[in-house]
This record gives sequence, structure tokens and C-alpha cells, in this order.
Amino acid sequence: MGVFRVLVSYIAPLFIVTSPLTSYADQIRNIHVTKSSRGFSLDTPLIMLIASILRCFYWLGADFETSLLIQSIIMIFVQLLLLKVALDYRPPSYPPLSPTTPTASHSPPFPPYPPTPRPYNFWQWSSQKPYWTFLLYFTLTALTLHLLFGSSQFFVDVVGYLALGVEATLPIPQVLSNQRSRSCAGFRLSVLASWLLGDVMKMLYFFSAEHVDVQFKLCAGVQFALDAYLGVQFWMFGGGGEGVEEGIRRREVEMVERGEMRLS
Repeated sequence: MGVFRVLVSYIAPLFIVTSPLTSYADQIRNIHVTKSSRGFSLDTPLIMLIASILRCFYWLGADFETSLLIQSIIMIFVQLLLLKVALDYRPPSYPPLSPTTPTASHSPPFPPYPPTPRPYNFWQWSSQKPYWTFLLYFTLTALTLHLLFGSSQFFVDVVGYLALGVEATLPIPQVLSNQRSRSCAGFRLSVLASWLLGDVMKMLYFFSAEHVDVQFKLCAGVQFALDAYLGVQFWMFGGGGEGVEEGIRRREVEMVERGEMRLS
């Protein structure tokens, strides 16, 4: 048995199954140690939870590789823990400064948020309960739809494309956050490295193993391209320090404290 066959048959599936732990353990630890989730996009656990829950239901209809199902189940537990830690250590709001300064408006409690509020403040809630309520209702809705339409191959295919399409968008919130702040501070380089390594292993596995649907291959290709751009952002902005808006806010706070700027 050649080295490549060993890689595809044994190492890649093992890496895929354990990837939720290797990808996010350091991020969870960093948030817990620093007592702050500033710079980490809360949309990351949202995307991975939705994608992983849908993948579990997709497996019931498509019966793809068992290692991918195990990965999805582990990912759900890891992302629930990551969400809990990120919510527990949300940074406090900035104090309102001079309204004449564009960056002096009251900052939302958990940056990065979109420039405009989302409908019903979706995934921007101030308390933790709505997050868990949404995930419960989403899972129950997916279960109900599966019980009603799970025998339809068209429905199964739609669930598969939805699950993997959502997962492919995983890097987008972090890309937008980094671009907006011109900084990668708060996002761990170890997470990016594990994402890129995972992309390579997934593509090797998906394009070589049997019983892997085309949805997985498309998802892996798109996700690799986005993760690669995250790497470009680390090269352009660096992984530490504060972003442009963070620096402006900090300097304005210092000016207020010294009496050089007055609140109106």
C-alpha cells in the first residue's frame, strides 16, 4: 500500500474526525485565558452549528462516509462550547464619545457587527437565552422536515447543498471583520493554520475516497479559497495589535480622561 493510499485511507479520515478539536481548542482556551472574545466573529459558531446540524440530517438520507458524520457530531459539541465561552466573555461596550466623530458612536456589545442592525437583531442579542432558543427551534424544525420529506431524494440533496453551502461561507464573517478593522487581532493564527491544513486533507480525502458526494468537493474548494484569503489578510495586517477603529477609540478615551476632549 503506497504512502498516498495510507494518507487517504487512514490519516485523512482521522484528521477530519478530530479537526473540530484541533481547530478550535486553542481559540476556546485563548478566549477563556484573556477573558475577552473581542475580534472573534460570533458568526463562526453560528455557521458551523447550522452546517453541522444539517449535515447530520443529510447523512440520514445520503448515508455518506461515517467519519464525516462523527466529525459533524463532535463539531456540534465543540461549537456549543465555543459559543458559550464567547458569550460569557463578550467585551463591554465602549463609552459614547463626541457625536461629531464618526467612530465615537456607542459600539455594539460584541464586535464585529455589521454596520447596520440585522432584522430582529438576529445573532446580536444582548442576553444568551435567545441564542440557545434559536438553535433548539432550528434543530426541531430540521427534524420535523426530515420526518415529513426525508424519503424524497430531492429534499435530501437540498439539505446537503444547504449544509455544505453554509459551511463554505465559514471564513466570510472573519474576512469582513478583519477587513473592516484592518487587523487580525483576536483571531488565532492556530485556527487559520488548522483550517488550511484541514482544507488540504479534506480535498485529498473527498477527491480520492468513495461515497463522497459532489457537494463535499464543491464546499472544500470554495472554503480553501476563502481560507487562503484569510492567510493573505494575516500577511497584510498582522495577527496582533489593534485595528484602526480600535486605535481611534482608545486615543479619544485618553483625550477625554485628560480633559482634552469633552463629551456632548
